[in-house]
Amino acid sequence: MSKDKQFVKEITPQSEDFSRWYLDTISKAELMSYSPVRGCVVLRPDGYEIWENIQRELDRRFKETGHRNAYFPLFIPESFFQKEKEHVEGFNPELPWVTEAGGEKLEERLAVRPTSETMIGYMYANWINSYRDLPVLINQWANVVRWEKRTMPFLRTTEFLWQEGHTAHENEEDARKETMLMLDIYREFAENVLAMPVIAGKKTPSEKFAGAVDTYSIEAMMKDGKAVQAGTSHYLGTNFAEAFDIKYLDRDNKQQYVHTTSWGVSTRLIGALIMMHGDDRGLVLPPKVAPTQAVVIPIGPPKTRDQVVPRAEELFRQLKSAGIRVKLDDNPDQSPGWKFNEYEMRGVPVRIEFGPRDMENGQAVLVSRVSGEKRIVKLEAIVEEVQRMLDDVHRLMYENAKTFMENNLKSLDTLDEMKSFFEGQRGFVLAGWCGSDVCERQVKEETGATSRNIPFEPAEHKEKCLVCGEKAAHTVVFGRSY
Repeated sequence: MSKDKQFVKEITPQSEDFSRWYLDTISKAELMSYSPVRGCVVLRPDGYEIWENIQRELDRRFKETGHRNAYFPLFIPESFFQKEKEHVEGFNPELPWVTEAGGEKLEERLAVRPTSETMIGYMYANWINSYRDLPVLINQWANVVRWEKRTMPFLRTTEFLWQEGHTAHENEEDARKETMLMLDIYREFAENVLAMPVIAGKKTPSEKFAGAVDTYSIEAMMKDGKAVQAGTSHYLGTNFAEAFDIKYLDRDNKQQYVHTTSWGVSTRLIGALIMMHGDDRGLVLPPKVAPTQAVVIPIGPPKTRDQVVPRAEELFRQLKSAGIRVKLDDNPDQSPGWKFNEYEMRGVPVRIEFGPRDMENGQAVLVSRVSGEKRIVKLEAIVEEVQRMLDDVHRLMYENAKTFMENNLKSLDTLDEMKSFFEGQRGFVLAGWCGSDVCERQVKEETGATSRNIPFEPAEHKEKCLVCGEKAAHTVVFGRSY
């Protein structure tokens, strides 16, 4: 083992510098490494395995609702972007272009995929002819590239991994049902898999996806009070259908444009779950996506090792056969105390301590990463007890995060109150908004906060716009974001 692995290095406290805490944590937990290309990172095995677990959980949900996976090209002709004006204007600053290949200049520039609406629109126009071909329910797992000016590992990188769903429907009603179905899948997934409470709602027109009629999102609050957009679902109307001539022959034998949707989440979720749940000891990982859910650590005097380790190996095999992602650390070169700190830093939800006294008494000690609670459990019930503690860890993580969000979501009435809030506090603000772009822009200019969404279920309904004082058309969540 290399010299720098002999101990857990110090992690900057969150209260001292939250961004530095985040960078320290993901580096020391070996989730990623910086690559030689600006804004790009290497996902190391633990980091990538979190993404695999996210992917597995979401993919199952997508397929249960009738969606199938496909794959579309990474390179998109420039002319495709010109067909949907709002879309190209929204993405143009972030687009990288391929201008030469094989030593020759290309006749038409190719964009490296920032999102696939245009390519998929082109293909759908070839595939869809009749109402019998609808709906088309396709998802893609892929990488995308956006030339970000400011980057942060997982949260905002030049290249990142994501899924993007693209569907086509006969009418607006069906497409809007799809849009809301997928948003609810994201909400349920965030809460039940990532232990992440979110605020679901509709984006304001200035914050919607380029080319969409309506955009909906789930917004999550990090421990520094900033927002992360944890998932989006877009109703695209017939905008892309008209741009790419995606028509079908309806039941009355008339040509109609399809109504389309798109929706997606990305590796940004990894950054979000770290910032939402982590503490000064390092990662706190939701059990359902943690690469290692439980670690077995033999303890006791060296002279008892020959008796304890074989029995610990039996525990390991028993838990593994039950489907628990478990690791056995019987390395004699490191102390149990070092291992306790190491696996706490790596966010392993449950620690299992097993020593000579435990072997004699037919028991083991389970320790929760979240609460620190220790439970002495009988070996014959070890599988059930580990699973129970994993469930308890998830529940407690969700409850802690929900309480934090509720305590840091403030209802305010004026722009001056909001300015004071963001000068000295962290969190979100619930406020009234008249619907004017001018008022929304003024909030951003004077506070640095943007509208996150118009929540479906606000804690209260506001009567007046916080900027102009006129009647509020909407109650909006505002916050600073990553």
